[in-house]
Amino acid sequence: MTSDIRKMLSAVPFTPFQIYTADGREYAIPTPDHAHVHPNGSRVTIFSNEGFEATLPALLISGIKTMAPTGE
Repeated sequence: MTSDIRKMLSAVPFTPFQIYTADGREYAIPTPDHAHVHPNGSRVTIFSNEGFEATLPALLISGIKTMAPTGE
């Protein structure tokens, strides 16, 4: 799953997406600057505009889904 997230973060043009976890949480990724995949793919760190930061172990990520771009 982290390889898919890495591809989505580097896509041109970028399409916003959400990351879903096994416990039902959702994390919006509106720009490539809002997430980072650890080089070994073991975890993803997500950043919000409000200063929130979450690090998700790769094994807890259950899915990703593209979102409509902001303003649509």
